[in-house]
Amino acid sequence: MERCFNMMEKLYRICPVFIQNILISLYGFYWKNRRYGGVFKEKLNEYKLRESFSKNDWEIYQEKELKKLLIHAFKTVPFYKELYNKKGFKLHDFENFSLEKLKKIPFLEKDDLRKYGTTLLLSENRKKGKFYASSGTTGTPIKIYFSTKFHQSWSALYEVRVRNWAGVNHKMSRAMIGGRRVLVTSKIKPPFHRYNFVEKQAYFSAYHISNESSKIYIDEIIKVKPNYLVGYAKSIYLLAKVINEQKLKVPNMLAVLTSSEKLTKKMRVEIGTAFNCKVFDAYSGVEACGLISENKYNELMFSPDSGILEVIDNEGVPVKNGEIGEVVFTGFLNYDQPLIRYKIGDRVKLAENQTSKSGLEMPIIEEIEGRIEDVIIGKEGQKMVRFHAIFVDIQSIIMAQVIQNSIEEIHIKLIVDNFYDASSEKIMIDRIKNQLGDVNIIFEYVSTIENSENGKYKAVISHLKNE
Repeated sequence: MERCFNMMEKLYRICPVFIQNILISLYGFYWKNRRYGGVFKEKLNEYKLRESFSKNDWEIYQEKELKKLLIHAFKTVPFYKELYNKKGFKLHDFENFSLEKLKKIPFLEKDDLRKYGTTLLLSENRKKGKFYASSGTTGTPIKIYFSTKFHQSWSALYEVRVRNWAGVNHKMSRAMIGGRRVLVTSKIKPPFHRYNFVEKQAYFSAYHISNESSKIYIDEIIKVKPNYLVGYAKSIYLLAKVINEQKLKVPNMLAVLTSSEKLTKKMRVEIGTAFNCKVFDAYSGVEACGLISENKYNELMFSPDSGILEVIDNEGVPVKNGEIGEVVFTGFLNYDQPLIRYKIGDRVKLAENQTSKSGLEMPIIEEIEGRIEDVIIGKEGQKMVRFHAIFVDIQSIIMAQVIQNSIEEIHIKLIVDNFYDASSEKIMIDRIKNQLGDVNIIFEYVSTIENSENGKYKAVISHLKNE
């Protein structure tokens, strides 16, 4: 199959657009069967049934799944067998395990997954599958092993807790703005999408969105008339701004689903206004070991049947509701490459009030903070993780990017509108120095902010990570 895909990719590069659409549709046929065949419907029903679980039901369910996972990992995964033996664990310890004892299990670091993900972290009893790599924005990309069954189970979870909660499903037509390049020549010219007829999907590349191309993107979206829109938050936001500023009329969408990048309140309002629908955010990552998604009340909820969520401080201690901490996932779905107490590298804020308007008894997340790697450091070691506060209430800033090349200097790229007042620089300087101390700040006003190599927008870039 891989050889066939490689041949199709080579053919794609030399074909006209209408042939490219056919090739993408053939590729879509393969993906449709891989994701939505097999156990998909069975798992779909299971996820729906569990939405009626009480908090106590979830605890019983998670404890049972945790025992199964730990026993499986101890018996069949070389990495865990060696690690747990060193820590003095025996098989019978896991047969009588409880959720409270999870803190005794060592963390799995991202570097461990990078080093051993294709070898020692694989189950000796794994089913046939294939590796999928992360976008690799920082360091070496990680590789996650997906068997067909795991892929279908995860797809069913996404269908129920992301699409269905947003009022849509995979059978509806959709437009997607993602990180794949659909234009393969050096000449950047429309159309900026290709059409997958099998899945009724218009796929737009995020790479080529700019002030000049935005109107063309919008015209193409209008032409394909999708039921809903999916994609990178920043890319959709840029299109939404053009729609609102130019008062363009676009067909009403049932929903807009964003992921991969932080969705701010300002972006949510702009996107919702442009497409006349609600906006739903979701978070998981290529690791697929935990899912956070929004219900119809726009409450972010963690799905307890995707795994176990821990939110910890710098000392590894669980934070309280209302506090921010690092995300640790233990995934329940991937037995071929189990991720147990995996530090995924993101931060979230737990909601202080854990009572949902929906009646669902799942953990509520107030905010997804973003990558831990995105940290700016002051001369005396002060760390600044949250950057929204720098720009808050400066309405004329459309988009910003903070870059640190050295410990002494911070470079800020800004896209601003015609109402921007240069005195805003002093406000931002004061806010930054209040947290980081004396640091040189350079402002650069630009018309566009380039995406990273994976097509995603990075709000913060630090070049000090390896120093």
